[in-house]
Amino acid sequence: MSENCFHCGQGIEKERILFDEKIFCCNGCKSVYEILNTNNLSNFYELNKRAGIRPDENSSQFDYLDTPEIFEKVTDFSEGNTSLVTFKIPVIHCSSCIWLLESLHTLNDGIKYSQVNFTRKTLQVSFNHNDLKLSELAKFLTNLGYKPVISLETAEKNVDHLDKSLLVKLAIAGFAFGNGMFLAFPEYIGGEDYWMQHYKGLFRTLMFLLAIPVVFYSASDYYKSAWYGLKNKIVNIDVPIVLGIFVLFGRSIYEVATDYGPGYFDTLCGLLFFMLLGKTFQKRTYSALSYDRDYKSFYPIAVTKVDFDGKQDNILLSEVKVGDRILVRNQEIIPVDAILINGEGNIDNSFITGESESISKQPGDKIFAGGKQIGSSLELEVIKNVDQSYLTQLWNKEAFKKYETGLDTLTNNISKYFTFIILGIALISGIYWSFIDLEKMFQVVSAILIIACPCALALSAPFTFGHIMRILGRNKFYVKDTLTIEKIAKIDTLVFDKTGTITHRKKTNIKYEGSTISEFDSLNIKTLLKNSNHPLSKSLYEFIDINDDYFPVDNFVETSGKGYGATVRGAHYKIGSAKYNNQESKNLETAVYISKNNEFLGKFIFKNEYRSRLKNLFKTLNHYKIFILSGDNSSEENQLKEIIPNYQAMAFNQSPEDKLNYIKQLQDKNYKVAMLGDGLNDAGALKQSNVGIAIADDTNTFTPSSDVIMNGDKVVTLDRYLNVCKGSITIVKMTFIISFLYNIVGLSYAVTGHMHPLFAAIIMPISSITVVAFTTISTWILGRKYFTKEA
Repeated sequence: MSENCFHCGQGIEKERILFDEKIFCCNGCKSVYEILNTNNLSNFYELNKRAGIRPDENSSQFDYLDTPEIFEKVTDFSEGNTSLVTFKIPVIHCSSCIWLLESLHTLNDGIKYSQVNFTRKTLQVSFNHNDLKLSELAKFLTNLGYKPVISLETAEKNVDHLDKSLLVKLAIAGFAFGNGMFLAFPEYIGGEDYWMQHYKGLFRTLMFLLAIPVVFYSASDYYKSAWYGLKNKIVNIDVPIVLGIFVLFGRSIYEVATDYGPGYFDTLCGLLFFMLLGKTFQKRTYSALSYDRDYKSFYPIAVTKVDFDGKQDNILLSEVKVGDRILVRNQEIIPVDAILINGEGNIDNSFITGESESISKQPGDKIFAGGKQIGSSLELEVIKNVDQSYLTQLWNKEAFKKYETGLDTLTNNISKYFTFIILGIALISGIYWSFIDLEKMFQVVSAILIIACPCALALSAPFTFGHIMRILGRNKFYVKDTLTIEKIAKIDTLVFDKTGTITHRKKTNIKYEGSTISEFDSLNIKTLLKNSNHPLSKSLYEFIDINDDYFPVDNFVETSGKGYGATVRGAHYKIGSAKYNNQESKNLETAVYISKNNEFLGKFIFKNEYRSRLKNLFKTLNHYKIFILSGDNSSEENQLKEIIPNYQAMAFNQSPEDKLNYIKQLQDKNYKVAMLGDGLNDAGALKQSNVGIAIADDTNTFTPSSDVIMNGDKVVTLDRYLNVCKGSITIVKMTFIISFLYNIVGLSYAVTGHMHPLFAAIIMPISSITVVAFTTISTWILGRKYFTKEA
């Protein structure tokens, strides 16, 4: 039976630490447990079991935060000895996290108070900067497992102002609807008594006054949308709605002014209340997720500048100029295009190019922005400003400037014809009745325009897509907005990035070829692997399943880009490339070769580990055109062809720009393209595509700008999400049919003069309630069909 860490709940893999009769996966988790226990905060584990976060193993550099210019940019307030700072902490996920982070003052005397905003995943801390430096506060949070994200984006402090205007409009409409119904009730039930006759004028005036802010403020978005559509020569759904509002309001004023009746102010307020409720439901989104990200989310806020005399200063990234010398340490991002001056570069470009293997760089070589240095510190000379570097140029592409108008929707396409048909019916009926009964003509035209107001039509899409967004979100498919659901339903082409999308980002298949390695040699090789920062060495270290004993290493020599060698317990080992071990390498193969005392032992071959059940997925996607793009070489092409027999084409060694252009070429053939990718190398392609789906094994990690953020584990069930989106369009079309049936029956009575405007005003909300009930039940059934437990 597998064991789990008492603190973070993760499986015990590398280490098994027993402390206080509890098992921990690493010293970091054990240390956090000790801190909480010592400070009487062990309730943390009672609120939610195994709710902790494993502390980051990579020691982060936060010293730059104490530089005055950077301190001023990061903090919200600083006066006397008190400072206030707001950190973005994506790993906040439960009530235990909130409780612990709001109890920081009991763990550190330098902290005065702390407050969590759970929906935005932020932590505001008030602290004494004389007793506790900002860098120490960041390190303290990191050691607890809550590493703050400090980047150009978070430093700019662009506060997301919550737009409350829609809620205010909804509240006003709800208030007017409730009170209007109360005031209209006596007249609805009839009665000719003296009291009713005496006060009906007052009641009607009050209903009129209640309706004014609803018509002129609460409904203002419909007027703007209708005008925007007409300006773009499109008759959208809001045009007939606005017409219906004005007719209903105008008819009500006429009836009250002529003492013909009480009007329909309560009905008007009720309809607008329900439509605004649908709009509010539709606007619900995932505020903790970022769909529109650029290079600022990825770049650090500051860099270490090196003067020619060797002096080091932390400066803001925006102040870096061409010709400056900067220092980049282990695991740090290279923020600008630069030339390597000193040090041995071992650059991991996987997030930029998609190439999984790290690149060796020597002094004099050019290094592009966005790569991560693995190993010793580098001294670089800047050759381009931040906004001119290779990575930031990706965001200057036209694809990133696309603007969605939202006018090309299913509802708007139908409303184009609907509006002209209704106006035609009203005009013909008006002309007919004007010759027969002029007074009845106004009643007929009013009844037609009131009964035909497409309120039910307008409610169907917001309520359907709102429910679908909730169902998809519960199943870790986070849609940016309801328009995206419509776009997904139209998709006929799927383009998959390989690395990190259909393969596991952090898992590789390792196979050994060669003579048998004894336990003595395995222990020595594992000891030597521990001395290297190379990603392949780290993967191999975890792969060799043997006791983690450490032996002294002598005469360690590393040759950059080739390998390293050393003596362990009297035997000399060499680990590295084929050439380094005097062997012939196979083309397109990623492998680590090992020799002992100049005799070749064997090689470990690295291959991507593909997600399970991929074959089944691609069988179910036989109605779509499938394309594969990869920044990697074509070494696994045959394996991919076996997994995806129904592919259209595969392209390898693709740069970010190549991927973007590939998508554009498909769109030029009138394909509706969805792109699935996981890294910055896919950013342009994701933005260019009709629907960009960013794959993240953890939604807290960096994902490029996209329309959807999808959990990596759910990729193999992609067909379910596509089917749900298509099913939602079917539901909307069925609600349209229901709405049209109401209109056909109602119009047949209205045109013949057998429907009073009062009855038309009663039928309208009944049709709306029917549509809302139908869409609620239908989406629940659709969700249960594909996601049995979660819908």
